[in-house]
Amino acid sequence: MSDSAKLREQLLALLRGGEAHMSVEDALGDWPVKLRGARPAGSPHTPWQLLEHLRVAQWDILEFCRNPKHVSPKFPDGYWPPTDTPPDDAAWHASVSRFRADLRAMEQLVTFAPDLHQRVAHPEAEAKHTLLREALILADHNSYHLGQLVLLRRMLGT
Repeated sequence: MSDSAKLREQLLALLRGGEAHMSVEDALGDWPVKLRGARPAGSPHTPWQLLEHLRVAQWDILEFCRNPKHVSPKFPDGYWPPTDTPPDDAAWHASVSRFRADLRAMEQLVTFAPDLHQRVAHPEAEAKHTLLREALILADHNSYHLGQLVLLRRMLGT
């Protein structure tokens, strides 16, 4: 196996989770409806806020990598939902589905990009903005906030 193939394999494992941290599926799965908007004492966020933040930030990084015309949301307000709770059950499931789909899309970019070290084609990208860097940032960001979701699970007793 080439060094490039090994790097891609490790990067995909990092994006999916389950190595040193809980997998994406385990962190997002089976949230009780009544707890999706709960904020335990001492927590700055609810599960809904974290899920939506994860989804929007991941989508933004993905689009930055694949769409030269992408415009990022206004920071920080555009990266967080305006409410503590999802509007309904369908909104929660739609957010989880979009998160999963965008994660798979990033995995596809990592798998099939000719060169992980090439600068991203976005006009605002600097030389340091490579697909490798963006995938690592995405994995790091997801890991951090998925860890917060796991902590909320424990704090909420689920």
